Amino acid sequence: MTTYKFNRESRLLTPGHFQKVFSKPIRFGSRHFTLLITPKPHTLVSDQHNTIAKNRLGLAIAKKRVKLAVQRNRIKRQIRESFRLNQHDLPAIDMVVMVKSGIDQLDNKSINQELEKIWRKIIQRHKN
Repeated sequence: MTTYKFNRESRLLTPGHFQKVFSKPIRFGSRHFTLLITPKPHTLVSDQHNTIAKNRLGLAIAKKRVKLAVQRNRIKRQIRESFRLNQHDLPAIDMVVMVKSGIDQLDNKSINQELEKIWRKIIQRHKN
């Protein structure tokens, strides 16, 4: 059974976690997003029946890019929700999501569509 949780284990928490991703990232970009990812070795956690790759998400939403806290929080919620629903299709990675200027003009649907495209790109790249 697949669980769609987004808990503490699903997040990059310490500056060290972020630094690992920033040190040697694979970049994925779109018009409003830049994703930095690093593959994680040996991240398979076994519970009773299945093996789950633990992906972790970090957000770096700069005040310089999105002025209003309300908008920053809305964008973060959209990213977290999209990640939560798609994390089981993604390979075992740590990722940091950064945004570009103009994202606060997008509605939630557009943000989700852009993220879906990026998830598909990541999945395609890691199949090869």
